[in-house]
Amino acid sequence: MCGIVGIIGSLPNGNECINEMLFAQRHRGPDATHKWIGENVFLGHNRLSIIDLSSEADQPMVSSDGRFILVFNGEIYNYLELKEQLFDYSFKTSSDTEVLLALFQKKGKTMLNDLNGMFSFAIWDTKEQKMFAARDRFGVKPFYYAFKNDTLFFASEIKTLFAAGVEKIKNKKVWANYLSFGTYGLPNETFWENIHQLPAGHYFEYDLHAQKKVEPVKWYDFVNHIKNTPQLAEKELKIKYLELLQDSIRLRFRADVPVGFNISGGLDSSALLALVNQEFPDNKTIEAFTFYTNDERYDELHWVELMLEKTKNPLNKCLLEAEEVPKLIAEIAALQEEPFGGFPTLAYHQIFAKARAKGILVLLDGQGMDEAWAGYDYYQTNSGFTIQGTKTAPVRPEVLTEEFKGFAEKEVYEKPFDNDLQNLQYRDLFYTKIPRALRFNDRISMLHGTELREPFLDYRLVELAFAQSSNMKIKHGQGKWMLREIVKELLGNEVALAPKRPLQTPQREWMAHELHAYVDEKIVEFSNGNFVQKEKVLALWNAYKNGSQDNSFYLWQWINLNAIG
Repeated sequence: MCGIVGIIGSLPNGNECINEMLFAQRHRGPDATHKWIGENVFLGHNRLSIIDLSSEADQPMVSSDGRFILVFNGEIYNYLELKEQLFDYSFKTSSDTEVLLALFQKKGKTMLNDLNGMFSFAIWDTKEQKMFAARDRFGVKPFYYAFKNDTLFFASEIKTLFAAGVEKIKNKKVWANYLSFGTYGLPNETFWENIHQLPAGHYFEYDLHAQKKVEPVKWYDFVNHIKNTPQLAEKELKIKYLELLQDSIRLRFRADVPVGFNISGGLDSSALLALVNQEFPDNKTIEAFTFYTNDERYDELHWVELMLEKTKNPLNKCLLEAEEVPKLIAEIAALQEEPFGGFPTLAYHQIFAKARAKGILVLLDGQGMDEAWAGYDYYQTNSGFTIQGTKTAPVRPEVLTEEFKGFAEKEVYEKPFDNDLQNLQYRDLFYTKIPRALRFNDRISMLHGTELREPFLDYRLVELAFAQSSNMKIKHGQGKWMLREIVKELLGNEVALAPKRPLQTPQREWMAHELHAYVDEKIVEFSNGNFVQKEKVLALWNAYKNGSQDNSFYLWQWINLNAIG
């Protein structure tokens, strides 16, 4: 897990610029920072050492024949299996980075389908004067790019492109859509004009001398994989899924540094806890991390502690307090450069800070189960919302000026399947829930030089679950039915049959009470923006203070946008 940067094109101050870019995202790789410079090509890397901690595994890495230069962010979990296929290659390191480079040297871009991992990388071909860049199937690792004066810049974070001199201009369509519909942009978009992201499961090839634009190509054909994945009978499905899940966890424990995991009282992390201990029964030192707020209406600490009484894993409790929130919002808004997920994201900040302080540099979490197994309430209610657990519309577009509202263009999502459920799941996997959650969590974990791994997002698991019939996903009004059947055998009915609970903080209550003065100040600042109607913003805020508090998402939007500028 690291940070990558690059400049492809003529730039007189390229060496100075690449240094500025590396400095801007130095938190992503506290262990080493290096660069490689060729004619009109500048590549840089911030390294967080996870596999092969030696300096020989530093990047940019040059291939054995000297032709290819690689900068890589992420992990190739099945690198040991892939290494066995490269028996004629003389390895100098024990890193997954060198396996990736050797595989590309042997097979070219076709090797992408061999990779089980999270990754974004760029490979410069010194012979052909071309760059090949790719991103993993679900976009766990980021890849941003922009052009300035016909020169291509790319990086792991948006702020890095700002540091390179790319102008900071609001993408009015994305801002207007966020406020109108609660969306965060299409897979190639960001909240900033002329700053793009390489979509999940895509690659591009860029010719230094012949090309002045990027044309992403889809390499991961998820829809075709689903259509070729059989629907299994219950017993066979349970066996097959559990085998793959166990293998996914084993692969994600490959590291040369300590590994821990995030846990809540919910079904997904409970399953993760049980399986981690099933796979490593003799290792009771694997540490768990959870957050709490000292509010029993939201905290799951009680359930977490009950579960850990059985497994005896050490528990690290991370407290989020109301008085910390204003400082954390400012800090994390500057890190994210785009809107993020409310107070729970601030709480995750505490988890990764504590993990880094304890020297635990890899954490696992339960991201991906709800999308694969249809766990959200709106899969059954057809509310049209993408926010879990709200009874009223989470956004308030009526506060926008008519002019600014005109920039909004409601996203049209591809519907490649013949049923509403799978089309909703597809939307959440590639357009809404997963892309934004992965971005939030990437920035928060990397702020502290820690790596987050998602075993439930192993593509083999997602494909298998997604392809199954709706009655394997939803029964008796509960989503994730098959997962519940598996967890029954691991942890019993009490955990398996617990209803889906959004992982929450007292955001609504704190905004109205403990943080009233802070929220009031920020909403007044937002109301002075030239794209909103001040009296409508303040009227909604007054209604909220007077008890209209079904949800606080729209207030969070206003504070969040104000914080990122």
